[in-house]
Amino acid sequence: MSHLNDRNSKREKDYAGKKLKTLPIELLQRGQDVPKVDLQRNRLKHVTGISCLSNLTELILSRNEITEFPMDITELRHLERLYLNQNNIKTIPENVLPSLQKLQFLKLSTNRLVKLPQDINKCRNLYYLNLSNNCLTDLEPLVGLNLLRELYVERNRLTELPCSLFENNSLAQFKANGNPLRKPPEEVCAGGLKDIQSYFSMLDANSPSVYTVKTMFLGNTMAGKSTLCRSLKHGHPVNVAEADRTVGIEISEVDSDGVRFFFWDFAGQEEYYITHHVFITAQAFVILTIDLASYQIENSKSFNEKVGFWIKNIQLKIPESVVLLVGTHVDQCTDETEVKEKKKEIEENVTKMLEMHKSNLDQQRENLQNMENPSLYSDQINQIERLTEYKLKVLDLVPIDCTKPEDIDKLHAHIREKVLNKDTFPNMEQTLPRCYHEVENDIQEFLKNGDIPEHGIVTQEGLLDELKNRHETLNNDKLKLILQYLHRIGVIMWYREITELKDCLFVKPSFLITLFKAIVRHDLDKELDGISPAMLKSENALQKYKERWIKDYKDRATLSKVAIRILVRTEIQKLGISDKELIKDVVGCKKTTGHVLLLLEHFDVCLSSRNSCILNPNANEFEPKKQWVASNPIIYEPEACLFPSYLTDNRQVEKMWGTDSAEDLNIHVYFLPEIPDGFFHRLVIRLCSWFSPYWMGKDQCLLTSGNKRALLREHRDESSDQFIEIRGKDIDKEIQKLWDVIRRIMQRLDKLTEQWQGLCLKVHSPCRDPSCEDFFEWNDWNEWLDESGTNKYNEGLEKKQTCRNGHRRNTELLFPRTPEVTEKRTNGDSDFE
Repeated sequence: MSHLNDRNSKREKDYAGKKLKTLPIELLQRGQDVPKVDLQRNRLKHVTGISCLSNLTELILSRNEITEFPMDITELRHLERLYLNQNNIKTIPENVLPSLQKLQFLKLSTNRLVKLPQDINKCRNLYYLNLSNNCLTDLEPLVGLNLLRELYVERNRLTELPCSLFENNSLAQFKANGNPLRKPPEEVCAGGLKDIQSYFSMLDANSPSVYTVKTMFLGNTMAGKSTLCRSLKHGHPVNVAEADRTVGIEISEVDSDGVRFFFWDFAGQEEYYITHHVFITAQAFVILTIDLASYQIENSKSFNEKVGFWIKNIQLKIPESVVLLVGTHVDQCTDETEVKEKKKEIEENVTKMLEMHKSNLDQQRENLQNMENPSLYSDQINQIERLTEYKLKVLDLVPIDCTKPEDIDKLHAHIREKVLNKDTFPNMEQTLPRCYHEVENDIQEFLKNGDIPEHGIVTQEGLLDELKNRHETLNNDKLKLILQYLHRIGVIMWYREITELKDCLFVKPSFLITLFKAIVRHDLDKELDGISPAMLKSENALQKYKERWIKDYKDRATLSKVAIRILVRTEIQKLGISDKELIKDVVGCKKTTGHVLLLLEHFDVCLSSRNSCILNPNANEFEPKKQWVASNPIIYEPEACLFPSYLTDNRQVEKMWGTDSAEDLNIHVYFLPEIPDGFFHRLVIRLCSWFSPYWMGKDQCLLTSGNKRALLREHRDESSDQFIEIRGKDIDKEIQKLWDVIRRIMQRLDKLTEQWQGLCLKVHSPCRDPSCEDFFEWNDWNEWLDESGTNKYNEGLEKKQTCRNGHRRNTELLFPRTPEVTEKRTNGDSDFE
């Protein structure tokens, strides 16, 4: 058998990355003798002659320039696996796929498919189908593929899924994220196949259509968000004093003639931005408040601070949302002419911003397409093309005087009109099984009747028991799926992914946010200073500790866990809650971490500090039956949490790193259009949980793994390209292992970027000559992050690379090593030439 496998492997032909424009003659001459051909990463537009390979069972044509489905493939009667992903195929003719009766695996992701052929369901043996990143609107042709086990249709234009598709008992994996779905809603699909099947099983002819709008109020501090939010909620002007402004986030619900609004009022102070990402969700309605009275015409700084900053961040985080500009404090403007001038300038500047964003993306795509071998950059090209498809809708600015009832009524009517406009909100209407509404109403009734405590924290088992008493037809699994849906739309909060909290539900999200306010707030130093002697005694803490806590918070951005427990306990007691067990669960104690801290760590807001130190190689040797004496006694500090966003300098990192060297590995990860606010600190929090010891600063972080060290630096110059620099040192000169450390860093960086839909990355290695500003551009670097061992990243690169200024460098010091590149360096093999 092994002899037979060796013989087959020799017959397989690998032409990947050869810059081919036509099929090699030598391949076509082999005819029936070839079972597998790899032609990925070439410049093929056609595969004329491929039909002569009549015994072909696997054909890889990924990352080429094919625009029409290759008809010659229909003659490959033994074909079992076909890869046509990352091309530009727009249509698949009828009577093509049925001829491939043995086809089991078909990958058509990242093309331009608008519709599927009606006869695709005649591929009876198909078990894997990937159609992600296309332009499909209908999956009905797939009904009847009874052996299909895996189906991927992410990032298309689907609004509905066919119910009969999920009656297939073979289907085991299905993903449809990134579609404007209303039946089932995207929040249901996010739960996966089981949730979708459960949804359709509960759906009937009487299932109602609902209009639910998550409305987020954003803007600078004192821009009038809270006044506007509360006035809209109550239907008349509500005066909000400065002392009563929003701390953290406030939530309220408003029903308006069949349209259900969830108002989320986000505090405008910079200190609160670190928690905003927890609650900002896709496809939202954003009301961006702008203080017209303080806005200055022909002042770019004024526009950028009050408008541009928010538009850029919305475009990065939720690029398919709708933004309504609302100009507040009109009553403080000189006259109507001033209001009109400011309205006109703001709208014109926003339009220029959106046009410039699209123009930059078009230019980036064109630059990559004009590269010598664009197939090497197909991932980046496709990513940019996806970004150009996002359409951030910014509606005209509405000036408003929040002291006038008629202005509140006018704005309310305007908002409702826009929400019900299908051109503006095409997917506002959603279809849900009636039991989804009934379960939600039951939970609210439990709260109202006192069956659930006022704070709204319940156990999973307790809530399920209460619900089953009212819904005999719903078992535990179906009830859990409904609860997960309610979590995704923000009605309740259930963090099943956190082990310690998987049995705990927060059916009153406002209470959870109140707990966050105890720690994440703009006046935290005052709160610490206000801790009373009685509060200190509750934790056996001394008065002098409070002074240390304030100093550590200001100087080191750390907050003692004892102080955290006191602040959270105080916030709970303000609400009149005296349940000692609840307080213990939420606040925590010396032995256990409370709910609040678990959530803040889970959402990358803070990091628990560790009592660790570098191992001392000169430590006294341990000998049996003898007392061991520590050569360097460790001073342990009380447990605390580090909040990186509050750090003010990099002194500790710079001291431990030392100086940069031309021998360092050096990678620059560029963020287009810019690095999102809070990204760097969230990244280093995630990384520091994997590396130890570490040192963190304002915009630098040093990580260690044995003798290997990696430094991250954030470069956020507003007037230049923004990037994160990753440098690596290894005293053992084990380059491959150092690249492995950097890969782990970039894997987590890549994963985190998924939370910003409007973000695009480019990776460069600067020329290692200190006087040279040239660089080496990485091709589709995401392939390198895949550790399956099947990718061929950088395969075939020469041992040395030359920059445009003539400097030659070892490839292994510029790019991750590949088998063709790497040869063990000898003392005579210098990097510099």
